[in-house]
Amino acid sequence: MTKIILCGCNGKMGHVVASSAENNDNCGIVCGVDAFGENNYSFPTYKDFSDIKESADVVVDFSNPACLDSMLNYCLKNSTPVIICTTGYSDEQIKKIKSASEKIPVFYSGNMSLGVNLLIELAKQATKVLGNDFDIEIVEKHHNQKVDAPSGTAIMIADGISEELEKEPQYVYDRHAYRRKRSKDEIGIHSIRGGTIVGEHDVIFAGHDEVVTLSHQSQSKELFATGAINAAIFIVGKPSGMYNMSQMLSEKLN
Repeated sequence: MTKIILCGCNGKMGHVVASSAENNDNCGIVCGVDAFGENNYSFPTYKDFSDIKESADVVVDFSNPACLDSMLNYCLKNSTPVIICTTGYSDEQIKKIKSASEKIPVFYSGNMSLGVNLLIELAKQATKVLGNDFDIEIVEKHHNQKVDAPSGTAIMIADGISEELEKEPQYVYDRHAYRRKRSKDEIGIHSIRGGTIVGEHDVIFAGHDEVVTLSHQSQSKELFATGAINAAIFIVGKPSGMYNMSQMLSEKLN
């Protein structure tokens, strides 16, 4: 059984992951870490990684970018793989994540959904066919409690599309500051926040007299929890390096 430390256990996603783990015979949560202290879980919770007494096979993180340093320090000290599902990291923090992956296995994904990762692959294929002649825009929608914008998933989609373009595009997040026509070398990324929207992403390919739209809607947070747990089971025993959903899916298919 895979033993998990759940970072951010008191958050909304933390509760969903804890519930999903209870119903999975292949894993179990040995303890949680959350700056807001204890909760009514069957496992112990700590405010800081330095307080942990239990041993574990992997850390699953659904917390906040502010927790990154203490989490990575713990994982590096104990040679513990980590599943990083938190979004909103700075460029400097992403460098720290990549540096840690030189010593431990790091599974890093802005979205743990199978469907979203399929959307990215479809967007890449569409870009190969349409990218040079169509304008590409990404619209993401989330609930009104989400603090980072654009979403990590929107950036994942844009990065995937960029890999297929001949010239590296400029990401444009807010057009009101620009008094010019849209450049062909742009990917527009737009954020909507409202209500209880779990997560929706549209990739729009706008050409002359036709529009192609690829869409994904998340109906509940459970799909992200399931993906994180599968990633935790997948990464145990792997050598150091950066891992993502595409690699996990490829292994499952093979």
